[in-house]
Amino acid sequence: MANPFYNPGARRAEKVHDLFATVARRYDLMNDLQSVGLHRLWKRRLVWLANVRAGEQALDVCCGTGDIAFALAREGASVVGLDFNEPMLAVAEARRQRPGDGNGREIGDATLAGDGLNPRFVKADAQAIPFPDNTFEIATVGYGLRNLARWETGLSEMHRVLKPGGRLLALDFGKPDNSLLRWVYFSYLRFLVPVLGAMVCGNPAAYAYILESLLHFPAQRGVDARMRELGLSRVRIINLLGGIMSINYGKKSDSNRAG
Repeated sequence: MANPFYNPGARRAEKVHDLFATVARRYDLMNDLQSVGLHRLWKRRLVWLANVRAGEQALDVCCGTGDIAFALAREGASVVGLDFNEPMLAVAEARRQRPGDGNGREIGDATLAGDGLNPRFVKADAQAIPFPDNTFEIATVGYGLRNLARWETGLSEMHRVLKPGGRLLALDFGKPDNSLLRWVYFSYLRFLVPVLGAMVCGNPAAYAYILESLLHFPAQRGVDARMRELGLSRVRIINLLGGIMSINYGKKSDSNRAG
């Protein structure tokens, strides 16, 4: 049976919006459960690789409930979190208003930046980022490219808004080269993650979507190739857990001022 949240055609954005509206309230809890808390380490690794310098401008695309945006802000960046899903942004905004939830989770540490709280969140399409060329020193995306109707366009837009020398980083589910590891990993996504989705969110299809979307996504190898096509330098893949997760990294060339 086809996944109700996956549509490869014109309704892709609509279906993805429905998916995240469905899971927004329990999204953070599900991330902890399905990754056994490891997603926090992977996001910290991404932020460490971003090499934030105080006062730099950072854009977190497909920011969801704000984990990466908050982490970048804690490192001293002035951060914009961008997403097209109102329920996910509502959770991010609520997190921004409190320093912690009393359960040991890293939440906001919200700080003042210019005329508003840092980070600030905006509703917009990652495939048409509403900022001029050469605006940010850092552009990140965590678990977002895979959900775009055209992930290549999203990556190009992130590249466009980076300043020369800016860093682009993408964290997502990967495809391990090792066939046995890939089989075990895909089996986990196919059978166990939807069960967790049913228990926590009451909707197994919302989490069966992860594998469905990953099967249609070129993962770290495809993102690496696209970064090279865009002319990024120092392009590399950082595989986590043997490629089960991955971070793609690149720097915008000083001679390449737009995507």
